[in-house]
Amino acid sequence: MPSTLLSELTLVGSSPATEALRSEIQVAARADVKVLLTGETGVGKDLVARLIHQASPRRLAPMATINCAGLPEALLESELFGHVRGSFTDAHRDKPGIFESAANGTVFLDEVGEMSARMQAVLLRFLETGELQRVGADRVHARVNVRVIAATNRELMGEIDAGRFREDLFYRLNVLHIDIPPLRDRREDIPALLNHYLHDYSHRHGAGPRTFSRDALARLTAHNWPGNVRQLRNVVERIVVKSTDTTIELADLLRDLEPPRRPPVTDSPTGPLADRTVVSQLLSRMLDRHESFWSVVHRPFMMRDLARGAVTEVVSRGLEQSRGSYRSLVALFNMPPSDYRRFRTFLSAHRCQVPFQPIRSAVRTGVPVSVGSVHIDRSAADQPAQVIGL
Repeated sequence: MPSTLLSELTLVGSSPATEALRSEIQVAARADVKVLLTGETGVGKDLVARLIHQASPRRLAPMATINCAGLPEALLESELFGHVRGSFTDAHRDKPGIFESAANGTVFLDEVGEMSARMQAVLLRFLETGELQRVGADRVHARVNVRVIAATNRELMGEIDAGRFREDLFYRLNVLHIDIPPLRDRREDIPALLNHYLHDYSHRHGAGPRTFSRDALARLTAHNWPGNVRQLRNVVERIVVKSTDTTIELADLLRDLEPPRRPPVTDSPTGPLADRTVVSQLLSRMLDRHESFWSVVHRPFMMRDLARGAVTEVVSRGLEQSRGSYRSLVALFNMPPSDYRRFRTFLSAHRCQVPFQPIRSAVRTGVPVSVGSVHIDRSAADQPAQVIGL
């Protein structure tokens, strides 16, 4: 779909879905209101935001972009609103935030669904008043006029129902909503995209003109592209770098179409267990390397890289170690105590909740018990329970 060359921002493709997207971009460009972009990872939300800004009356003013998922809360607040000298370590001078730096322009908040509850409240206040208060300041510093375009790959209504996203902030951001379809739903655009990036990367890498054979083009067009345009772009660049022939044949791309993937896991919490190796790796990262549940399990699950059955088994095994205590499990999975309610809400909302009573009973009595898709066998009350996949 999109080209990444900033000097030539354009949508590649002529499918009905892409034509409809072009029309929505033009509407959003003319209407100086907030826009919420949704869609899977890799569909090109960042480019759509740039196209809206480029075609809008604000195009001569700056556009600033920030990934809300890539920064800790304190740093994100500083980047957005600025800070005053001495407000934290290494704050040697006053610094404006991107809302101030992009005054009269556009600010693109990518992955806005990853913001903490506190940052959501801070952002909501700014959207309502336009007032900036730098980190460490005791008063409002300035009032600015910027257009906010936000993007997320999450289903925000589900996040609202689960208590992870503010409903009032959602309605503030969702004045215009553009949902960008995945590549598999506009398969007619794939040949044009492939040829566009083949020409682009051949030029960039000095590889000379390249073309796809009929079989190679058909194979790539039939691929589902779970990583969407971002994956397609990376695959084409990899093929250009590795291939030495002017024609890209089917044999040139089969090994490089996508990296090796783990065996699929069930999406049912009551069906066969997920791949035990995957689950064991997740548990090892949390129990041995002390990584947080939010980064190890929650994030890949929300990105659709981890099935519900795997999450359920991770929780089941964790509860066995915490002797059926969800509060102890929060600490075991390296979350602060304040995340207890968020953790339980997440499990309930996505049907990953595991009953704790049978596990506690097994701990007390030593009687083997099945919990969901997990079998717990207590051979002695004072020995750790064994979790055995069915």
